Amino acid sequence: MSESPLFVKTYDFLLYLFPLTGKFPRSRRQSLTLRIERGALALHEHLVRAALSKDETAAHLREADAVLALLRFRLRLAKDLHAMATGSYAHATKLLDEIGRLLGAWKKSVRGRAT
Repeated sequence: MSESPLFVKTYDFLLYLFPLTGKFPRSRRQSLTLRIERGALALHEHLVRAALSKDETAAHLREADAVLALLRFRLRLAKDLHAMATGSYAHATKLLDEIGRLLGAWKKSVRGRAT
């Protein structure tokens, strides 16, 4: 599990994200920052639960996908509110795109096993 590329990329995203959100303006810390950080941790949690679950893997992957979509939206909002630089946003979305591709492949493989 921890050696899987998806888990490595998610961990890399978390390592990048937390120092970044720590630099958000104070006025955004209790709302946007908190939701972004909690969402990123929820993404990781759903992935772990999917990896450890035998019969609920697909449900956890769907939840992870939904959290990923929310993270993308919240990061775009943070950029548009000037809480983060455009370059930081570009790097964060690049990391999320890689996570999304790996998550999509996992979802596809689970779907293939179910049929």
